[in-house]
Amino acid sequence: MLEEVERWFADRSWSAADRPLDQLLSAKRAAGTTVSVVLPALDEEETVGAIVEVIRRDLIDGLPLPLVDELIVIDSGSTDRTAEVAAKAGARVVHRDDILPRIPAVHGKGEVLWRSLLATTGDVVCFVDADLRDFSSAFVSGIVGPLLTEPDVQFVKAMYDRPLGDAPGQGGRVTELVARPLLNLHWPQLAGFVQPLGGEYAVRRALLERLPFPVGYGVELGLLVDALHTVGLDALAQVDVGVRLHRHQDGQALGRMAAAIYRTAQLRLSRGHLVRPELTQFERGPDGFTPRTYAVDTEERPPMAGVKEYSGRRVA
Repeated sequence: MLEEVERWFADRSWSAADRPLDQLLSAKRAAGTTVSVVLPALDEEETVGAIVEVIRRDLIDGLPLPLVDELIVIDSGSTDRTAEVAAKAGARVVHRDDILPRIPAVHGKGEVLWRSLLATTGDVVCFVDADLRDFSSAFVSGIVGPLLTEPDVQFVKAMYDRPLGDAPGQGGRVTELVARPLLNLHWPQLAGFVQPLGGEYAVRRALLERLPFPVGYGVELGLLVDALHTVGLDALAQVDVGVRLHRHQDGQALGRMAAAIYRTAQLRLSRGHLVRPELTQFERGPDGFTPRTYAVDTEERPPMAGVKEYSGRRVA
């Protein structure tokens, strides 16, 4: 298995600089491929506008052929000016609850990504988190690139340095403490992914619509594992895009994230075997520690290909 991972890492790990923009535009024109970029957003007014502006400036406006055909922000219930800022910067803004209203929405990032398939039309769908700072358009062009130039590649993750304060490489705490051990122990073929939980990845729609979506924090791990089982390791790849700067969550939020990721892995290891899907944490109050119990995300959305509104749109 180690030899397979090392072979894959050498064959399927690239840098964003390996594919200049003019090469990508030529490949896109020749194949007629369309690209949608989706930013899931919840209270991200401080960062979402700059991300949209950079994508529009570098990958849409002024190019003989836009690399990005759709730029959509999916607002999942922001209470700040996220929607207004994103629209002013040039994105099409869609509210989560306006997509597939027949099925009541639940809270969670994966829910937004799943619904985004109905709000977009691109052959390639590229997801980018909306809390990134000092954003570079290489986060998009880098991970879209292999899908335009390598016909056998179907799923591409970004890899990057992820500093925590002044400590380089220490930002991925849940990755290192939960996701990486789980993948190495149970799906060792995926051990070569540098950032398995990263929110920046591009996937062919034909694959995405066949995959179930965990509705919460487990979505990145779930999609990666299911993609492995659906199309095989050599259809997966990663691209180095530099440094990722973003807002870091506190320890308790990371605990809830870790529990959801573990539960997502558990479901894939033993479908239908229910273990207590709750996490109890402790907060100090005036009378000492108080337990607080949170539900762990266990719900998943089915593959979009089986949703009648989606299949009906494709027929039409």
